[in-house]
Amino acid sequence: MQQFSVSPKEMVASLWRNRSLINAMVKRDVIGRYRGSFMGILWSFFNPVFMLAVYTFVFSIVFQARWGTGSGSKTEFALILFAGLIVFNVFAECVNRAPTLILSNVNYVKKVVFPLEILPWVTLGAVLFHALVSLCVWLIAYVIFFGIPHATVLLFPLVVVPLALFTVGATWALASLGVYLRDVSQFTSILTTVLMFLSPIFYPASAIPEKYRPIIQMNPLAPAIEQAREVLFFGQLPNWPVLLLYLLGSALIGWLGFAWFQKTRKGFADVV
Repeated sequence: MQQFSVSPKEMVASLWRNRSLINAMVKRDVIGRYRGSFMGILWSFFNPVFMLAVYTFVFSIVFQARWGTGSGSKTEFALILFAGLIVFNVFAECVNRAPTLILSNVNYVKKVVFPLEILPWVTLGAVLFHALVSLCVWLIAYVIFFGIPHATVLLFPLVVVPLALFTVGATWALASLGVYLRDVSQFTSILTTVLMFLSPIFYPASAIPEKYRPIIQMNPLAPAIEQAREVLFFGQLPNWPVLLLYLLGSALIGWLGFAWFQKTRKGFADVV
């Protein structure tokens, strides 16, 4: 039986070795999502525009929500909220698709030469594309309401890298578990909903009572959401020690997910 390497080196080498295939599959995934629709890929732009408009109306007009910065801007809360959601949706979309990732690509499982380990990278790549479009919408809205964005916006990719490593690791693990346990998809939908409200998206972490803050601090998405908000909206540099620890932890999670996937993939063909 074929053996699959679980080394961190192979995790990176597989990404580089199959980069052309990953790129082609990401393009197919993005285009395929809107195939047959009248506006096609333009929906990837109009969807975040529509959602940002809804958030702005609901939170700034209906709820008259404020972030607590002392500003009376009606759009500030919506933009801060949307910045957090861009980050959260990268994780949520990948994780929700993960349990059926192998099951929906059974034809690849039967092909001995196909590198199944790239499927989570493909999912992540497609999700990051839509996150980039949402970020462009956010930047356009920021320019309209507040003017030129802060230069710290350029540091946003540094915040996304640890999140991407953590997300792809979780996707590897859940993709494998989804083959053997079909209930995993039900669990992930509940998990992402819970994490959305336990993440500092709709509120700053400082708004949490002191005794409950450890719960927020245990949330692996909280650092990425808070750091993204700081560099995008508030023009502050990332907390470098926190970002470094987050990167190291995410790299470990990424490798553990990859190792689990490689160890369990030998039984995929027998189950599917």
